[in-house]
Amino acid sequence: MTGAWRWAGARSKGTSHQKTGLPCQDYGCANEVDGPDGPVFIAVISDGAGSARHADVGSKIASITLLRMARDFLRQSPRSELGEETTWEWLDAIRDRINAEAERLRLKPRDFAATIIVIIADSSGVTIIHVGDGAVVVKDSNSETWSVPSWPYQGEYASTTSFITDDPQPRLDFVAMDCPISAFAIFSDGIERMVLDFANRTPHTPFFERMVKPVMALSNPGRDAALSTALQSYLSSPAVCERTDDDKTLILGARL
Repeated sequence: MTGAWRWAGARSKGTSHQKTGLPCQDYGCANEVDGPDGPVFIAVISDGAGSARHADVGSKIASITLLRMARDFLRQSPRSELGEETTWEWLDAIRDRINAEAERLRLKPRDFAATIIVIIADSSGVTIIHVGDGAVVVKDSNSETWSVPSWPYQGEYASTTSFITDDPQPRLDFVAMDCPISAFAIFSDGIERMVLDFANRTPHTPFFERMVKPVMALSNPGRDAALSTALQSYLSSPAVCERTDDDKTLILGARL
C-alpha cells in the first residue's frame, strides 16, 4: 500500500422528503491532505434533524467547518496528536457558526440541529469523531475483518439521538485506533438499519465487501466520478428505497 486513498461518495434524497418537497438534509464531503507522516484521508457526513426547520443548512455548516479545521490541523500535525480537546474546539467552532446563522435569521440553534460523523485515516490507524447516529465501518489491514468502532447513538426514546446543537453540549464519542485499515465505509442513519446488525452490534460484512470491491479495484488515487455516480444510482434505487425512505449518504474508501 502506498498510503494514498481512492474513494467514491454519494447522497440521495429520501422518498419521504421527495413527497413533502423538503430538501435533502444530509451533507457529506471528503479530502486527502499531505500530513507530516504522509497522506491523511478525512471524510465527514452530517445528517440534519428531521424536526429542524433548517436541518439542511445545519448539516452543511457542520460538514464543511469540520473538514476545513481537520485539514488545517493535519497539514501541520500527525493524526496521532489529535485528541478530544482539539475535537471539542472544532465542535465549538461549528456551534458558533450555527449560532451566528441562527441569530442572523432570528431563529434558534436547534432549528439547525444535525449529527456528525468523521473518519480520519492514515497509514498507522484511524480516528473517529461521532455525535449522534450514522456510523463508520472499517476493515483491519491485518485481520481483514470489518468492525464498527463507534456505534450509532440511540437516545432514551425511539428515533432520538444527539445533535451538535444540544445544550449544554453534545454527546461526543471519540475513538482513536492505532492499527492500519485497508478500507472503510461511512454513512448516515438512512441506511444503518440495512447494513448493521443492531442485535449483535456488528456490521453486515457481505454488504461492505461487495460495496468496497469496485473501489479497491481502482488504480488511481482520489475520487472516482463514475463510481460515485453509480453509487448515487444505487442509493436512489427501488431496492434501497423500499427499505428506507430517509436521506442516505455513503462514502467508501480503500488504500492503494
